[in-house]
Amino acid sequence: MSARSKARKRALDILFQADVRGDELPVTLAAEAKRAASEPAREASWLYAREIVDGVVDNRDEIDEQIVTNARDWKLERMPAVDRAILRLATWELLFNDEVPAAVAIDEAVELAKEYSTDDSGAFVHGVLARIARTS
Repeated sequence: MSARSKARKRALDILFQADVRGDELPVTLAAEAKRAASEPAREASWLYAREIVDGVVDNRDEIDEQIVTNARDWKLERMPAVDRAILRLATWELLFNDEVPAAVAIDEAVELAKEYSTDDSGAFVHGVLARIARTS
């Protein structure tokens, strides 16, 4: 697994944890930063995970608006928490990280959804992200 794939998984963990616990994202990120400081071997994945989460924090309104607009009849709060987290991290990559090709961001998100969410989540995540990619 590449360092970026590991970073996406780490970012997913942080986004999901904050959402489920109802914590502010910067608080969860700070706690993870403390833990990451004691794991120098995982620094490469931590740096990109932090970039993703910081990007979601900085652009949350625009990211959520894109998700809701392209989710077709799905409200954000009705989505499974893991799907929300996956969509937020992938939407950040699509809209704000020119280094990641859209196909890679979508594929990585779909794989996370297949691994960590419901049977239908992979197709749902793919559909939403494909529409976002087409309009951005």
